Amino acid sequence: MDLAIVDMILMLKITTNTKIKPVLIEQLEIFRNRLNRIGIDVEFVANVPWIYLHKINGQLVTEKYEAEHGFTVAFLPVRVDRPFRFTELDVIFKLIRKYC
Repeated sequence: MDLAIVDMILMLKITTNTKIKPVLIEQLEIFRNRLNRIGIDVEFVANVPWIYLHKINGQLVTEKYEAEHGFTVAFLPVRVDRPFRFTELDVIFKLIRKYC
């Protein structure tokens, strides 16, 4: 993975022009699409390796979880041989319910 990409802050509105390899964020895209199907719009912000839940249905998320700067929903792998992983899904869904 290109270190220049790893060092910058990325807005992740899962699109085809995303700078991160699509394989790494496939699970995040599936998660976002499933929430969209039930009427919940989410926006993610990344400061690699953290992926934060930035907005839920247009409301700014103010809580912090597993980071000092936002509510962490997942971690991008720092090395290629490491898997993408979500934080605790039950905690994520409690927060989503709070904002819906």
